[in-house]
Amino acid sequence: MTSTLQVSCVQMHWARSLEFNLDRTLHYIRAAAKGGSRVVLFPEANLTSYYFPHILKLDWRKVSAALSKTRDAAKKHGIWVIAGTIQPSKDRFLNIAHVINPVGQIVHEYAKVHMAGKDEKRYCRGGDKLSFFEIDDILCTLVICRDGRHPELYRIPAMAGAQILFHPSCSSDEIEAVCWKRTSGRAQQPVGPNSKMFHCVANTIGESPDGKQTSSGSSFIREPNGIPLAEAGFYQEEMITAVMDVSRADLSYVRDSMTNPPFLAKYWQQMLKEVKAKAGTRPE
Repeated sequence: MTSTLQVSCVQMHWARSLEFNLDRTLHYIRAAAKGGSRVVLFPEANLTSYYFPHILKLDWRKVSAALSKTRDAAKKHGIWVIAGTIQPSKDRFLNIAHVINPVGQIVHEYAKVHMAGKDEKRYCRGGDKLSFFEIDDILCTLVICRDGRHPELYRIPAMAGAQILFHPSCSSDEIEAVCWKRTSGRAQQPVGPNSKMFHCVANTIGESPDGKQTSSGSSFIREPNGIPLAEAGFYQEEMITAVMDVSRADLSYVRDSMTNPPFLAKYWQQMLKEVKAKAGTRPE
């Protein structure tokens, strides 16, 4: 089993065109691989953007082509890529994270469970599974943005052995709200102190085209005690990188929860069985 893992998290603009987003995504895949990273994590909906006036006008054939080019880049540079799109389904849209392996295959997909902004609540619906997958024999999980406020979404996979939480995000909101998120530290709260797992966040920056909204930045990579290994700024596009000693993620807090109080133990085991059974299914 791999003892260390180098991860890069990319901080990108949240309201640009598909073409712009694809160009920046391919750039950072190259840069992360050149820097020696094994995994590169992009923000929520990094390809399609999270700006719904743009999303509603997208040609979905072009979205599919952009995802294919992202897969090709993962294969070319031999790196794991976690990228995001908002995709149409039979009932509204799904906000999906795609886990792409170093040979260009999508090996896992997760649809955001808890909707956030008013446009997302209007046009999207939540997924119906928790994320559980492997990267180089390391068990991992995913949540998307608002999902991070719901600890059961990552603590239950941690009970199953997930040592790393990947957390793509777009903390876009009205300017005053984003300022408060930064001041209070509530945009993405570190999960290590309640789980003892690694936490990798790729967030967005920049203003909407109408200037009414912005995003909070502050992407980070934190170790299982919540200590920062790498942090990004508030305003700029950038990539942060850290090497994680995976053995430090001992999951002690979630393991304690599995046995105490005793009357809950059998229910945790039942939930773990359900999570594993659904892990490989595609969002639909």
